[in-house]
Amino acid sequence: MSIAVACRCFYVSKTCSLYSAKLNDDNEEVADLPVGLTRAKKTWGFGVCFLYLRNVRGHRWNRRRVCGICRKFDLYLRIKPRWRLKQDKPDALTVPEATSLVWSRGFMADRLEDGRQFRLLKVLDNINRWGLASK
Repeated sequence: MSIAVACRCFYVSKTCSLYSAKLNDDNEEVADLPVGLTRAKKTWGFGVCFLYLRNVRGHRWNRRRVCGICRKFDLYLRIKPRWRLKQDKPDALTVPEATSLVWSRGFMADRLEDGRQFRLLKVLDNINRWGLASK
């Protein structure tokens, strides 16, 4: 069976079956530069290498081309997880023993029937919840 008949049977273009990738002369240079950069600069990954080659060295290579090289040689940096500091548990709240020892304060907001708003500063005793003042 000829190639043309086989391609028609599988609904594939004849040009696709005969395609072979052409290797450019500068493929080795494209491969060597990112590898050399990441060896010299340990903290550089693909993104910084590509920007350096494009903006500083002046190479006008396609981003996908450099990305394929970096993927082939595994030049991507691992994103390090952030380590969070362990927070100590807060101390348990103490219960006051007598009135007028511990006071709490806070703001309260409300709205009147006609739509006007007002805010109050409330000061309360923690034992019996009596209000010292509302202003």
